[in-house]
Amino acid sequence: MNIVVCVKYVPDAQGDRTFEDDNTTDREGVDGLLSELDEYAVEQALRIVEAGEGEVTVLTVGPDAAADALKKALQMGADKGVHVVDDAIAGSDAVATSLVLAEAIKKIGTPDIVMTGVASTDGVMAVVPAMLAERLGLPQVTQLSEVKVEGGTVTGRRDGDVASETLEASLPALIGVTDQTDEARYPSFKGIMAAKKKPVETWSLADLGVDAGQVGLENSWTKVVTADKRPPREQGTIVTDEGDGGKKLAEFLSAQKFV
Repeated sequence: MNIVVCVKYVPDAQGDRTFEDDNTTDREGVDGLLSELDEYAVEQALRIVEAGEGEVTVLTVGPDAAADALKKALQMGADKGVHVVDDAIAGSDAVATSLVLAEAIKKIGTPDIVMTGVASTDGVMAVVPAMLAERLGLPQVTQLSEVKVEGGTVTGRRDGDVASETLEASLPALIGVTDQTDEARYPSFKGIMAAKKKPVETWSLADLGVDAGQVGLENSWTKVVTADKRPPREQGTIVTDEGDGGKKLAEFLSAQKFV
């Protein structure tokens, strides 16, 4: 069972995230890490392989620092990594990103499973998995809270607001998982040391046969026109209870049309 897991290097949500002058996310001047939602995809891939045999390849597209995302996945137990890095990719939208990922997967080979998280923690669009499945001609079973692979079939549970669905597809397939699946493992000391010897290939757009005119900010279908910092929160109203606190609270709620 050969699995390719698509992962993303994202700005740390605990840090001070900013935008570049062109209104794209600053990925160089802030601390970054492997997207937490992608850790669940890595975990599921490892569990599938550990239950049988095969290998897990992690794939990322991003700047030089994105190698840290691959490093974390390799420390968790993935077998090898592929990093697509090219200055022309900067500012690419979901359409272009899915193109680069698809061509990279084709170059890697013909995996039995392409695994993704539910969304990136920076863009939170959740559309790349569907686009990727379309480009690769694969059935997609996405937003799964539970995954089971037996023989040549994947079965998963998708939980909605009012019901749960059971989805099934024949392999090869694209599988997308949510953070409701098994908790991602922490890298062990043995895993951290082993990751240093695992192979990581670095590819450019030319290596994938992708024209630079198909990617990048200037060729994106959508652009961020303006971006402003969120204003600081204003101090709320303090109601002092002097025996009439309930009345004052009711008056406040009524004035705000909450009651």
